[in-house]
Order: sequence, then structure tokens, then C-alpha cells
Amino acid sequence: MSATFQVGIVGVGNMGGAMAQRLGSLGWAPWVHDLDAAKLEGLKPFGALAPADIQHAASNSVATIVCVVDAAQTRDVLFGPQGIAAHLQPGHVVLLCPTVAPEDVEAIAAQLAGFGVDAIDAPMSGGPARARDGSMSLLVAGADAVVARCEPLLQALSNKVFRISTRPGDGARTKLVNNLLAGINLVGAAEVLALARRMGLDLARTLNVIGQSSGQSWIGTDRMRRAITGDLAPRAHMSLLAKDTRLAQQAAQSVGFEGPLGPLAAQVFAAALDAGLADLDDAALLQFLERHPC
Repeated sequence: MSATFQVGIVGVGNMGGAMAQRLGSLGWAPWVHDLDAAKLEGLKPFGALAPADIQHAASNSVATIVCVVDAAQTRDVLFGPQGIAAHLQPGHVVLLCPTVAPEDVEAIAAQLAGFGVDAIDAPMSGGPARARDGSMSLLVAGADAVVARCEPLLQALSNKVFRISTRPGDGARTKLVNNLLAGINLVGAAEVLALARRMGLDLARTLNVIGQSSGQSWIGTDRMRRAITGDLAPRAHMSLLAKDTRLAQQAAQSVGFEGPLGPLAAQVFAAALDAGLADLDDAALLQFLERHPC
């Protein structure tokens, strides 16, 4: 197989759009689709194509990256009234990038197999900037032969491809474990900075100390830098970690595990959504905890 091949991306929000820019910069010219036409227009300067008939585009492609929000949207893209699965050639590979429940990944992969289509469980982590420069983490679970067919694409997307297992669903499990810790770390970072402000400390200086000391976490430093300056333009919506921490708790319950911190973090994110912060960046957790101490 050549170094590049025809690939599509369905869902070009923050992460999908950044991946399209990444592939475009490397000469892949991916086709893209999204319900927001403005997003498609914004990607054309990067070499992306925006076909009117995505079923036809998908049928002539080697792989399709699905980068929507949840399992319901994924099923609609693949199996809904305008779904592409029935139009894909045998051996086509669908990369499932949303953070969804492991059982949903397993069920979707099995349904795709009924069409002769292969699936790679490929959730990602790191945010749009890292997706754009190819340094995001890509968690890959799928049959060895299928992954090998998509190796050029995986390497183009990320220089941090983690081979999790041959079983679709294990990528989702790994992502949920990671994102639960991210949620715990973010709640902790927002809590201690809310405390620091109550103590009369300068938050920027306090965060400088934390960032170089034992309390450091990447997500805490990244989000709290924005929160301190009031920059809450959504790079990662509050609703995403609310969903991910909830799914992580469901996964924990399915194996009979309950930790002390995960349920609390999930409750904080759920409360933030109830307070109307779903569409803000999750950096807004600082202001939320200052106004609504849990």
C-alpha cells in the first residue's frame, strides 16, 4: 500500500478538525463531513475535500475516521438513514475515535463485521493542539492485520501510537481509565486554586509552584492557566469530561470496582452541567468551585 491513501473524517470539531489539518499538511487530502458547513469550509485551505455525497466518498476510500461525540452519533453515522456502512467496500477500515463505553465499541465493531468492514478502536487524548501537530496519544485496539493495513495513517496522525490489544473495546477501557484520572486531576487542581484564592494567594504564582512541584498534572496546569486569565473559549467542553467520568464509573461498576475519588469527580462534573456550564471549556471548573463549593 502507498504511503498515503484515500481516507475520510466524519465529525470535524475540535479534534476531528485538527486531525484533518494534520493529514492535509502531510499531503493526504482527506474528505471531511460535518453537520456544520462552516467547519468544512475552514478545512479546505488545508487540502481537505468536502464531498456532497459522503456515501460515495466513503465507498471509494480505504478508511474512515469517525470522530463524533458519542455512541449514538457514531451509530447514526454508520447505520442511520444516511449511514455509510452499507456502502463501504469489504476490507474498509473504520477508526472509532469517540470516547464511548467499551460494550458500545464491541457492538459497533460486530455490526460493521456484518458488512465485511473492519474496525479499529482508536480513542485519542491530548487536545486539538497535539492532534494538529501529531503528538496526541492514539490508543489502538484491533486485529493485527487490520492495524497493519492502517499503519501509514496511524503514524501520520500521531507519533504516540499505543498498541493496546487485539480486542476492540480495550482502547475504550484504557481511555476511560485515563480520562477518569484526568477528571480527578482537574477537579483537584480547581479545588486547590479556589482554596489558594480564598487564602489570598496570587494564583499565577501558586500555579507556577505547582507546575514545578509534586502537585503538577498536565491537565491541571493547562486548564488552570486559562481559567486564571478568564479564557473559557471551549477547546474541551465541560460536557466531555462529564460524559467520560460518568462512563468510567459505569465501567467500574460493571467489574465490581468502586474507588474513593472517581465517583466524587463525576459528581462535580455533573453538578457543573446542572449549573449551565456544559458548553464552556472545562477550565471553567475553577469558577464553578469558587461559586458552588461541593
